[in-house]
Amino acid sequence: MPELVEGMCDYVNENWERSTPLHLAAYIMWRLNWIHPFADGNGRTSRILSYVVLSIRAGGIPPGTPTIPDLIVENRQPYFSALDAADEAWSQDRIDLSVMEELLENLLAKQLTSYFQQAGGKIDDASTTPLTQQDEG
Repeated sequence: MPELVEGMCDYVNENWERSTPLHLAAYIMWRLNWIHPFADGNGRTSRILSYVVLSIRAGGIPPGTPTIPDLIVENRQPYFSALDAADEAWSQDRIDLSVMEELLENLLAKQLTSYFQQAGGKIDDASTTPLTQQDEG
């Protein structure tokens, strides 16, 4: 198991500059769950570590609540499906985190949208795009 954790860290370090924050976060979330190094708390640990990697690589903690880890807990099924999709790719000797990346992308958008709304921003319900002052009047 220590070599698997070391390999996970090596992957992140080797891909730090050339991968997106969302890819690295997706990798950490999937791989730590796959390695399963703890008797309990693998999901919680992977979600928070993923969020830390996302924040550091992106240059700051994303604003808004609920956060990505909170949103996953509120609806775990897409998270489980994303883990399963990554596991299936791994069983075919591939790293394919596209489902996990899409999940994190959508959750990040929800988190940032909540911040936008908390700051007084308005969302046009018809298109779900932020309104600008020009749109309003």
